[in-house]
Amino acid sequence: MRGPAGWVQQLRTGRRSWRLLVPVICLAAGLLFAVAARSPRVTTLRTPGTTNNLAALVRTAERQVQDADRTVTALQSQVTAATRLAGSDNSAVSAAQSRVVPLQQPAGLTAVSGPGITVTLDDAANPAALQGVDPNQLVVHQSDLQSVVNALWAGGAEAMSIAGQRVIATSAVRCVGNTLLLNGNVYSPPFRVAAIGPYRTMNSALDASAGVRLFKQAAQYYGLGYTVEQSSQLHLPAYRGPVGLTYAKAVGK
Repeated sequence: MRGPAGWVQQLRTGRRSWRLLVPVICLAAGLLFAVAARSPRVTTLRTPGTTNNLAALVRTAERQVQDADRTVTALQSQVTAATRLAGSDNSAVSAAQSRVVPLQQPAGLTAVSGPGITVTLDDAANPAALQGVDPNQLVVHQSDLQSVVNALWAGGAEAMSIAGQRVIATSAVRCVGNTLLLNGNVYSPPFRVAAIGPYRTMNSALDASAGVRLFKQAAQYYGLGYTVEQSSQLHLPAYRGPVGLTYAKAVGK
């Protein structure tokens, strides 16, 4: 530990440094003000409508995604009907369909039901009461959700959804601020992660996860929400998004 003399020396050194820096800072500030005064383009440092414009852009993008989802759902229904019709008249198509059907469930393309576990993460209930605390400590982060998801997979989860959206092998958990971006949709906390599988092993995997332990500690200290609930019957929807890979391609094809 640093003694009193060391602290005094550090303070004195800091004061000497500030005495040298003050003239430089003042000169730089003067130059900036002069440039700003002469430039007709520099009026305000922050555009008042920037926040509103960003919010409007987000809402517009969400509506576009919802419209696209409805279009995709309609097209998928048409493709399914055409595929069934083709299979009834063509033995080769029927044989290919027979090979595909068993793969749809493990790929997350069919709705499933079964016993499992639901983990709910939420932001701090009363952030205003925690004055002086870094706001980043009061919200659920991407790493927190990822820790829960990884622990549940490691614990034997057979199917999973977040905020009612099915999670598959290519799903990515991304957060912007305290909102979740998943399958083209935006979700706000609380975030409910539902997983079908063995309750005991999944719960043990949650307890063993370092990331989950950190979030539970933060939940106790800052008042964030963390609950684990055993369910005798969970119903998870089928994944409806695109399944093709955009960049990855098999070698030799």
